[in-house]
Amino acid sequence: MNVSLILIILLVGAFATYIAGDKLASKVALFFGIAALGCSVVLLNHFNLGENISFLSQWINQPHVSFSLNADGLSMAMVLLTAALTPIIIFTSFGTEHKNAKAFYALILFMSFAMVGTFLAADGLLYYIFWELSLIPIYFIALIWGNGDAEERKKAVVKFFIYTLAGSLFMLVAFIYLYQKAGSFLIEDLYKLNLSATEQLWIFLAFFLAYAIKIPIIPFHTWQANVYQKAPAVGTMLLSGIMLKMGLYSVIRWQLPIAPLAAKEYMNIFIALGIAGVIYGSIVALRQKDLKKLLAYSSLAHVGLIAAGTYTLTIDGLRGAVLQMIAHGFVVVGLFFVSEIIYRRYATGTIAEMGGIRTQSPKFASMFMILVLASVALPTTFNFVGEFTVLYSLSQINVWFAILGGTTIILGAYYMLKMYQQVMLGETNTKAFADVSLNEGLALVLIIALLFFFGLYPKPITDLITPSLENIIKVINRA
Repeated sequence: MNVSLILIILLVGAFATYIAGDKLASKVALFFGIAALGCSVVLLNHFNLGENISFLSQWINQPHVSFSLNADGLSMAMVLLTAALTPIIIFTSFGTEHKNAKAFYALILFMSFAMVGTFLAADGLLYYIFWELSLIPIYFIALIWGNGDAEERKKAVVKFFIYTLAGSLFMLVAFIYLYQKAGSFLIEDLYKLNLSATEQLWIFLAFFLAYAIKIPIIPFHTWQANVYQKAPAVGTMLLSGIMLKMGLYSVIRWQLPIAPLAAKEYMNIFIALGIAGVIYGSIVALRQKDLKKLLAYSSLAHVGLIAAGTYTLTIDGLRGAVLQMIAHGFVVVGLFFVSEIIYRRYATGTIAEMGGIRTQSPKFASMFMILVLASVALPTTFNFVGEFTVLYSLSQINVWFAILGGTTIILGAYYMLKMYQQVMLGETNTKAFADVSLNEGLALVLIIALLFFFGLYPKPITDLITPSLENIIKVINRA
């Protein structure tokens, strides 16, 4: 089956949404988002039947650039995550009016198109183009439809744009160097290169700079909290739920197999950086007074643990990291949607100005509590499976890595439950809190159902990703 079909659906959907006009834009975008999800499920079915899910066409003769797309289990998992979250994110926006809605929803679908292309690209230059394309829509979404003071928002968004673009340029230089060696950008040719230890180190660092900014890993995280706070809820969900997974996915797909000697030599340093992000993110989250900023630093802590898992270079570390990437995608979208629901009622993100919501909306309070518990990896939730596997892999490298990485559970439980107490309990806010609407409730219930289902039965995802990860481990160990 032609894997490019899902890209065509999303790209056509972006144009159709814009042409449909402001009144119909949200519904048309949702239709194409669901169509892309349906297409991804069909692709998965063909993949499970053993069919070759790929597309290859010569694009540019000199240099040799191919429009090469390929879906293995790892790519399919990330495509499914993107395809599942896109309609959910669109649906969550139905409770908010947006000026120039046709452009807003068209940009969401175009961003989804670029992110899916990043996960499917099997040519280095094509991958780089999709990687950069995904930056354009989120820049405009955050800049035009964001929150707060326009000047502050502009500063935050421009900083994010420059940071990520600058980091990506180092990755482009690395690809150009690799092309000089291989005569091709195709990923299978890059995997076969016999680079020296010094060459691998520079390639590794060039990739790391691009990925560390996107994920983000400290000390390259300084853009994150402000952008998460200033972006509209939809923008924050796209960034935290899907876009940062591009960096984590790319570590596994591109960085580790192309520069395995450097990955092995400096493994402990990069694991330590990931764990430092866990501790730093958790401590800073404790001091936050704004709900979205608290969730942003919580996300920083979680992705730090995921990054540490990827750099263990073990099958358990990679598998746990991918499972946690998917779980984090759903739970962080749910949590940021909760913050948006509260913002719609109170028109504030300041935690001190909230309180007493549980007495006015017990159903909402219950769903929020489930998402909080999922975030701190309560057993039976999806996050527990991923975090437990990552911590196990870290213990195989050094037990202290596992102990320090485990602080994300202890500190996370403290600041998340403290936040819940301040927001949902205590004295009632002077403003009445309207109960959740049908649309809001459906979105939250769907996310919670997925977190419990895969928390109890992760086998479908584990079986999907394991063969691909084993092949990547073989490439790494070949060095």
